[in-house]
Amino acid sequence: MKPIQWTGGKLRLLDQTALPLQEVYLEVSDYREAVSAIKTLKVRGAPAIGIAAGYGIALGAQSIKASSIKAFNNELDRIFQDFAGSRPTAVNLFWTIARMRQSVTGAGSAGEAGDALLRTARLIHRQEARAMADLSRIGSSLVGNDFTILTHCNTGQLATGVEYGTALGIIKAATEQGKKVKVFADETRPLLQGARLTTWELDRLKIPVTLITDNMAGHFMSRGKIDCVMVGADRIAANGDTANKIGTYSVAVLAKENGIPFYVAAPLSSIDISIGSGDFIPIEERGQEEVLSISGVRIAPHKVRAANPAFDVTPHKYVTAIITEKGIMRPPYKRNIKSALREVQ
Repeated sequence: MKPIQWTGGKLRLLDQTALPLQEVYLEVSDYREAVSAIKTLKVRGAPAIGIAAGYGIALGAQSIKASSIKAFNNELDRIFQDFAGSRPTAVNLFWTIARMRQSVTGAGSAGEAGDALLRTARLIHRQEARAMADLSRIGSSLVGNDFTILTHCNTGQLATGVEYGTALGIIKAATEQGKKVKVFADETRPLLQGARLTTWELDRLKIPVTLITDNMAGHFMSRGKIDCVMVGADRIAANGDTANKIGTYSVAVLAKENGIPFYVAAPLSSIDISIGSGDFIPIEERGQEEVLSISGVRIAPHKVRAANPAFDVTPHKYVTAIITEKGIMRPPYKRNIKSALREVQ
């Protein structure tokens, strides 16, 4: 499976909104289609959004008709702004935009700038692939034989765009080492990424998975059915507070209450050192219909309104460890995050 590909001068994306019933690939030839794919969750997951945005920016640069490098850069800035406005919470998107901006610094022509953008997009893709493989191998040391792991939302290849995921990448790596692992997957309302995507990926990997509703997690934890919780992250603040799919905070509190390790798996590109704590992480508010309907079928009275924050923030006190491609970080997070980022600079 290759959820994100650059082929024939176009971006090819696996449409996650069609899964699990259909495996549909989108051929994206206009950067606006890439922006739309991110907004509408056809591509989702913080690392995957970053990779897709990189290629989307390179695609947009190809379409710029400019008589000077100044005019080119003005048009390119509009493309950067369009991608920046697509989703606010996943920091990988803004990390990619910053790298793409930097790649054209000093370019003497539109052609030179366009080549630099595509090279950088490809580099980001390769680097994220290596990071996820390393993260998965490192994190697998926390998985014992016969473990049952609870996950929330989707953290596999679909979420990263590469061979290994984050939390699901760790589970995959553990099974490749011969460990027997079972997974409980929260359905993850309102858009059911756990039910639609996580179970689909685990079924393909032949890893036993049991689907549960979000409000069943505490029940199974209290009965000793869960050995650890593993989730991903869309943005991690400097102090270790973590923004992830809505409902993650509840799972973390339940894990703490029941003495169960709660692990966050994310590449260093998901850490935002500029934000001191989770209080300052922007939380995306999505449309009401995602809550009021399921698969286009209305489930609430027509006059009812709904709130739909797409993410919540888990305070670092609930996080047992943060797993990255450079190692496993434990408290105190503020010091250890700063140290890890310093080592890669």
